[in-house]
Amino acid sequence: MSYQISNHKKRSTSRRLANGVVLTLSSIALLAVIAPSIWIVFQILHKALPHFGLSVLTKSGVGLDGGLKNEIIGTAVISIGVVIVAGSIGILSGIYLAQYAKGRFASILRAASDILAGIPSIVLGYVGYSALVVGFHWGFSLGAGVITLSVLVMPYIAKTTEVALRQVPINYIEGAEALGFKPTRILSRITLKTALPGITTGLIVAMAISVGETAPLLYTAGYSQNLPKLTITHSPLGYLTYAVWTFYNQPNKTALQLSYDAGMVIMVLILLLIGISRIIVAQTQRHAETRR
Repeated sequence: MSYQISNHKKRSTSRRLANGVVLTLSSIALLAVIAPSIWIVFQILHKALPHFGLSVLTKSGVGLDGGLKNEIIGTAVISIGVVIVAGSIGILSGIYLAQYAKGRFASILRAASDILAGIPSIVLGYVGYSALVVGFHWGFSLGAGVITLSVLVMPYIAKTTEVALRQVPINYIEGAEALGFKPTRILSRITLKTALPGITTGLIVAMAISVGETAPLLYTAGYSQNLPKLTITHSPLGYLTYAVWTFYNQPNKTALQLSYDAGMVIMVLILLLIGISRIIVAQTQRHAETRR
């Protein structure tokens, strides 16, 4: 009896030791992930806040009273275009993968989507330049930039849409079928409505990715300090990531400061989008628990 108690104590001690080691390693790994992010945020705020003013948001140009108004508007126009193009195609692709694709063909489609998601953005930018800017003679333009970024984020939207649709409780669908609903009506009134928060989260994350991309836009959208033109071709426009990249390398102190301001604006926009997606997920889970 005493021998069994001794073995039990030894096992309990070893388990506590193992749990402590795992907890310590996990905490170190988490710190290794968070620390660089905190350092980046601190450095951007430290460089941008002392000289940041309202003129940065309301004026344009790189002069003494310059600002990022045109770049902010250009970023917003590109993001809206990406949501329209990539959102419509990505959501339809996710619906097809979740509801209609079967067997080996579905596996091939998912593998192709994963491969597309793994292609470096600069490679997609070069392909967009070769096909749209040069091949179709669009020039540096809004259309070329939006289509290239849409190809970049489309796999993420398709994947989140497919996952959200597959997480819809089967009881909802079986109940609708028992009531005699047609498949299209079940999809539009039951499945999509239930999966809408997850789909919306995917769209917001895709928008955040498009806000922070630079390489594809350098190849396709070019750059202009003028207000963006709402034309598809031959319409270069400004965007915030270009301001971060090129203003930083200029000897002008005002341009250098604007690069820090642009970095802070991008960071705030991305944090806002991520925060909105987290709120949507939290509200969805809360309503789901309430219904249960």
